[in-house]
Amino acid sequence: MTLRPTPLPLLCCLLLMLGGCSSLGFHDPLHVDVAGIEPLPGQGLEMRFAVTLRVQNPNDSSIDYDGIALEMEINQQPLASGVSDQRGQVPRYGESLIKVPLSISAYSMLRQAIGASALQPGQHVGYALRGKLGGGLFGGQRFTASGELDWPQAAQP
Repeated sequence: MTLRPTPLPLLCCLLLMLGGCSSLGFHDPLHVDVAGIEPLPGQGLEMRFAVTLRVQNPNDSSIDYDGIALEMEINQQPLASGVSDQRGQVPRYGESLIKVPLSISAYSMLRQAIGASALQPGQHVGYALRGKLGGGLFGGQRFTASGELDWPQAAQP
């Protein structure tokens, strides 16, 4: 039994596919922090505010984005969500500030107010952010962030 040589076009396609997969590589996740919150005018019973996110890219390639979506939870309960059609870039081994307008519905405010009535001053309150920077070959780069806030002490007279 003799072995036939592999056709050159098939071998070239195989090498190109392997090269393409390696160029996708694995990327470290983005690091996202809340850098600021500003009030915005609301409509009816909703509250609105602009969250400024500090997005850090610990990778060797920049991330171009076209749109952003963000959801925020407090005490494991949905609080606010928002989207923005901003475009930009998070540079390689760099950071960018991105503002996202968020809306809080009256129902979310009521649910949070009921939950806050059971909180003690100085108690830790958990928060979580989930979002996506849109664009890219595979539809965007997802991110999450979480932490704890201290429930403020009552003002002393």
